[in-house]
Amino acid sequence: MRISGIGKYLKAAALRAFAAAIAVSVVFVAVSPAQAQQQQPETFRVEEIIDQGHALFGSISRGLALTVQEAFKRWGEPNGYILGQEASGAFIGGLRYGEGVLYTRNAGNQRVFWQGPTIGIDFGGDGARTMMLVYHLPSTDAMYQRFGGMDGSAYLVGGFGMTALTANNIIVVPIRSGVGARLGVNIGYLKFTPQPTWNPF
Repeated sequence: MRISGIGKYLKAAALRAFAAAIAVSVVFVAVSPAQAQQQQPETFRVEEIIDQGHALFGSISRGLALTVQEAFKRWGEPNGYILGQEASGAFIGGLRYGEGVLYTRNAGNQRVFWQGPTIGIDFGGDGARTMMLVYHLPSTDAMYQRFGGMDGSAYLVGGFGMTALTANNIIVVPIRSGVGARLGVNIGYLKFTPQPTWNPF
């Protein structure tokens, strides 16, 4: 009787352990590949960004490649980028308007517009094609806010200018061709919106 009782106990314990193992396996499957990818938005490699930049700016430029590589060196791989065009003008105080498409792997592509004021030693006007690298973007809706200059940073490599803007841990890095020293002598912000507007504030 005692041996029989021990056998029943061991059998019940084995069944409980088997059921627990199945439960753990189900939980593991439920949170692996697809869901993990949703929780961690996929990023873009440097080669992809450079290829898209060449298509936007119309020529293969060593300056563009060096500028993009500098951005990757400083901030890593972006999880979004914008291709578009903009126009700006200034007489001490200035305005900038642009439009383009935000590209992401996990949330598709989306039209965006941006506007913003500048102030500084800045005269003249220009129009430029623009690429913007976007880092730590949690959702496409998070793009619609104001981004201000980060540490006043400005870089110029081979005719391409790069600045860094930030808001709520999101970093936006505009890369423009032929902007020269204008990057270093004005301050301002960019406001992104889902629809065009003339109001830069």
